[in-house]
Amino acid sequence: MNFDTVIIGGGLAGLLCGIRLQQQGQHCAIITAGQSAIDFSSGSLDLLSFHAEQPVEKLATGLDQLAITSPQHPYSLIGTGSVLRYAQQFQQLAQQLQLNLVGEEEQNHYRVTPLGSLQPAWLSPQQVPTLPMTGEKFPYHSLMILGIEGFHDFQPHLLAANLQQLAQFSECEIHHTLLHIPELDHLRTNAREFRSVNISQALEHKLNFHELVAEIKQAVGQAEAVFLPACFGLDDESFFEQLKQATGLALFELPTLPPSLLGLRQHYKLRREFQRLGGVLMNGDTVLRSEFAGDKVSEIYTVQHEEMPLTANNYILATGSFFSNGLVARFEKIIEPIFDVELLADSDRLQWTTHRFADAQPYQYYGVKINAHCQVMKAGKIVPNLFAVGAVVGGFNGLHQGCGSGVSIATAYNVAEYILAGGQQ
Repeated sequence: MNFDTVIIGGGLAGLLCGIRLQQQGQHCAIITAGQSAIDFSSGSLDLLSFHAEQPVEKLATGLDQLAITSPQHPYSLIGTGSVLRYAQQFQQLAQQLQLNLVGEEEQNHYRVTPLGSLQPAWLSPQQVPTLPMTGEKFPYHSLMILGIEGFHDFQPHLLAANLQQLAQFSECEIHHTLLHIPELDHLRTNAREFRSVNISQALEHKLNFHELVAEIKQAVGQAEAVFLPACFGLDDESFFEQLKQATGLALFELPTLPPSLLGLRQHYKLRREFQRLGGVLMNGDTVLRSEFAGDKVSEIYTVQHEEMPLTANNYILATGSFFSNGLVARFEKIIEPIFDVELLADSDRLQWTTHRFADAQPYQYYGVKINAHCQVMKAGKIVPNLFAVGAVVGGFNGLHQGCGSGVSIATAYNVAEYILAGGQQ
């Protein structure tokens, strides 16, 4: 089977790259094993949340400072201007696909986390509570946090206690309680099945909607705002919006422990758009091996197509980091298992970690070595038709720098632009 471009990995980076290429007439295939990091995300997207361990408010300023201190960071290679341009292109796509994200192009905001802290973010789902980074108070004087009886992936008492310690909530009266929702009784017998996805599916098919609305209104009392776990609506936020309209309350959703419905909703919409544009999604498949002809990748073989090679003009590695086996740590070294390309990584395993668990760990910066076009290197030479995007790329720490989503977006659009320009920029 022959394609213009084959993308290995169906997370945020892989899907964005595929969508952009398909929009411009390419014929692409995405090979994906199934779930990806986006399914476990909070739903908020970060471009750059921290620099030198300090929150970033103005994005252009933070990116310029990062270019000085971290020359191997993907943003530094791509350039601040291009990163901001790609961010704007993503916002246009998000609006087109009705991802319903809020946020500004030039600066971050605070999102409320399920543990009751404030985390800088670039874009957040509109139903998630957010605050400006300039210190404004939460705009409601009373708040009710509603959990679900027996659901341990969302702890309203902990959330309430931590919010009360924040200056932004100092003038807000905060209470918490639990909803019972009788339709969920069959799930309560098995804690392993009592997760956000199972709850959402049960409510979608067995729910007495009017009884749920009545239970919420009774539990809320006189509170002006309500925080709920993101368990209401699997495919999109329409069910939650119906609930908001029916109750007449200022309802907000917070992500739960993974899997996160807020991330899943985004994944579904992006995947549907890729397929709508004619892209081929090879779901449940993994790459077994690759072949080279000269300095280029010539073909790859997958589990489901072991005897039939997949060929393309270009190949994009979007396999993620250690979490999804895009990188594999063996006892003696770390490898990229499909193409065995060069990595930014220490050869001494004693340098992979530090003793303090909460510190930024060295291995979190490891990944594929790229150039300004996100092309990879093998045996000291650039592979002209092989690119790396997203978490598999080295030189950044998505967790401590708060840039995982942004790196996926910037590298995906950067590669698509380079390919569409015929490899000439």
